[in-house]
Amino acid sequence: MLKKLALAAFASSLLIGCASVPMEDKQASAEAKRFAAPAPGNAGLYIYRNSGVGGSLKKDIWVDDKCIGESAPKVFFYEQVKGDMEHKISTESEFSPNDLLVKTESGKNYFIKQYIKMGAFVGGANLKLVDEKEGKEDVAKLEMARKGNCSK
Repeated sequence: MLKKLALAAFASSLLIGCASVPMEDKQASAEAKRFAAPAPGNAGLYIYRNSGVGGSLKKDIWVDDKCIGESAPKVFFYEQVKGDMEHKISTESEFSPNDLLVKTESGKNYFIKQYIKMGAFVGGANLKLVDEKEGKEDVAKLEMARKGNCSK
């Protein structure tokens, strides 16, 4: 019985609480939320986490094996990449990274949602490409995290 209570308390702690990561200033966040077209020859990637599930968890995000940063609830990152090619977006998970391949077009923005899924031991993370309408609505409610800090 005691083991069950301890396990339940641990699982609950993963769902509440709030991890924090370094944030960009409000002006940079507002500028990114204008959703302007990326520079010529590039595509824009908005990678975000809007759920409070797994609020105490931070998860690394990489684009083409380059650290973008650690995510936390209610944050987004914006990264420009070369257009007209495939890019690998990865997120830290329980046992190994989960990858999403996105074929980009120059001049277009893409929206990738990171979500936490509870696993055997800790929360894992995964990624999915969402349409522009949903992505813009979600990102508009979030704040931009500072890039470049990964735990691994």
